[in-house]
Amino acid sequence: MSLVLKLDHIYKDYNLGKLVVPVLKDVSLYVEEGEYVAIMGPSGSGKSTLMNIIGCLDRPTSGTYELNGTDVFSQNDRAMAAMRLSGIGFVFQNFQLLSRQTALDNVALPLIYAGVRKKERRQRAFEALKRVGLEDRVTFKPTQLSGGQKQRVAIARAMVNNPKLLLADEPTGALDSKSSEQVMQLFQMLNDDGITVVMITHDPGIARHAKRIVDIFDGVISERGDAS
Repeated sequence: MSLVLKLDHIYKDYNLGKLVVPVLKDVSLYVEEGEYVAIMGPSGSGKSTLMNIIGCLDRPTSGTYELNGTDVFSQNDRAMAAMRLSGIGFVFQNFQLLSRQTALDNVALPLIYAGVRKKERRQRAFEALKRVGLEDRVTFKPTQLSGGQKQRVAIARAMVNNPKLLLADEPTGALDSKSSEQVMQLFQMLNDDGITVVMITHDPGIARHAKRIVDIFDGVISERGDAS
């Protein structure tokens, strides 16, 4: 089985004036293709910083990161952005949908950046919405959708480029319990289809949906092993 992501000895410090604040401390993490991993920790534990590094949104103070076998931090910012676009699908707590665009147009957005022609964009976006059970909501705008439906649109958008890795940051944080369960079932379905899922959460109940849990506390990670 090939590794989707390989983090080795990641340190991340922030400089506040003359004060150096260590946020991540010697983090190493390997995730194989097809895994479903939850990174769990309280607020301030460093999990959002770790997510930003995994998502190619930030660089560490030191350490190495390979995404699908490519050394991420040897790339310039433009190349990193291209890796992010093609290799990672993002799902955020607050959906990050464009309020004036339809569900279909929101899902198609990454394909515009990828240079896909309009007809193919619309077809692929429709198929992605169908995959999450929203083929009857393609013309709806976010204000016409429930929280759970918005998150399913966001998941469809994350998957429309067929990324190797789905990276979810507190994906149920803005949802009620029923919608949360539906979103977790959707992640399970995608993982069953072979998608690698890495989910950041503070909620033990949500983390238990993953097959492997990694705890992070005060910038240090520890393997718990199988979520069961």
